[in-house]
Amino acid sequence: MTEQRPPTIDPAAARRWQQFPATQTAWLHEEVARRMQERLQWIRLQPQNWAHWESVRGGLAAHRELVRRYPKSQCFVVESDAQRARHAAKLVAPKWWQGGRWLSAPTRFELPSQGAVQMVWANMLLHMCAQPQALMAQWHQALAVDGFVMFSCLGPDTLTELRGVYQSLGWAPPAHEFTDMHDWGDMLVQAGFAEPVMDMERITLSFADPARLLRELRELGRNLHPERHPALRGRQWRQRLLQALDAQLRGPSGELALTFEVVYGHAFKPAPRHTVRAQTILSLEQMRASLNQRKTYRG
Repeated sequence: MTEQRPPTIDPAAARRWQQFPATQTAWLHEEVARRMQERLQWIRLQPQNWAHWESVRGGLAAHRELVRRYPKSQCFVVESDAQRARHAAKLVAPKWWQGGRWLSAPTRFELPSQGAVQMVWANMLLHMCAQPQALMAQWHQALAVDGFVMFSCLGPDTLTELRGVYQSLGWAPPAHEFTDMHDWGDMLVQAGFAEPVMDMERITLSFADPARLLRELRELGRNLHPERHPALRGRQWRQRLLQALDAQLRGPSGELALTFEVVYGHAFKPAPRHTVRAQTILSLEQMRASLNQRKTYRG
């Protein structure tokens, strides 16, 4: 990991992926979002406002569940591409005839202002980002003091079986390298967050045939590795890949299996610390804020 971006992510490829239209949420993303929501029971803070980064790819069903969990909380839906933002508005916003439109707080499709939200929700996003620290800085700026971020992403043990297949064929890697959870924790601290809590789990997905496996992978993302194949590939290449997948990944159950390491993290935004100098001057309001500051969040 460099200071600016993961070393195996091509920024141009990451930008094209961000601009690629998203019309639905991959099954794995919805499942990870469901598991991430279970972790909300340990957080006492009830956000008055919250932000959902990349809601369509992050989970449309998960968004509806979060709205039901926080019906009085205003939501900001943040999409990195204007076209995707318009599409998200059609999918996320309740229709005028639906009762939820009148019972829940309004949804705004824009970047929240500084300190406007108490929760940032970002599901399965960071591992496809060319500048993750810049994204974390956006989260930190949007959060109010004592607000928290909850995110998930893929970890380094993801697609180990597929990487082995490509290596056996002498091909370039099938995906860029994914960041370790400890590095994510370090970056959170560098971005100004406090008390990051990281954990991970491995999920194995099974597929009936190689073609279904490839379709699922295309729903999850793209290969952003700078050394990926530089040109289009023909039918013979695809047929060779399908045969290799069938030969090397089919297990005793008769299905093809792929491992996904999922990293979960959360952290909160602490009150800013006053710079210590030989002489420090604080206003009465700053002094009162410092003395009365209490943490309302524990992970």
